[in-house]
Amino acid sequence: MKKVPKNLYLDPDAVERAERYGKKHDTNLSQLVSDFLRSLPLDEPDRRQYSPVVQRLIGAASSKKRIKRDLGVEDYHRYLLKKYGGDK
Repeated sequence: MKKVPKNLYLDPDAVERAERYGKKHDTNLSQLVSDFLRSLPLDEPDRRQYSPVVQRLIGAASSKKRIKRDLGVEDYHRYLLKKYGGDK
């Protein structure tokens, strides 16, 4: 398949992490990005079935209304308390 050159602006920490991952799994950044983009669903998925990180990535790939609220540490703590229980 013919490759298409594209300019991407990526977070340097993400690039470094992907390059380390690529070395361990015998692949490169271009292949990782291609694999991710190829795995995106073409129809509207039920977003409740995806983790918050995947929801944000899917939202970043579309021009539709963005998820307005960023998930933070408190959201993650609530998730863990709900999943594992706790005293709080």
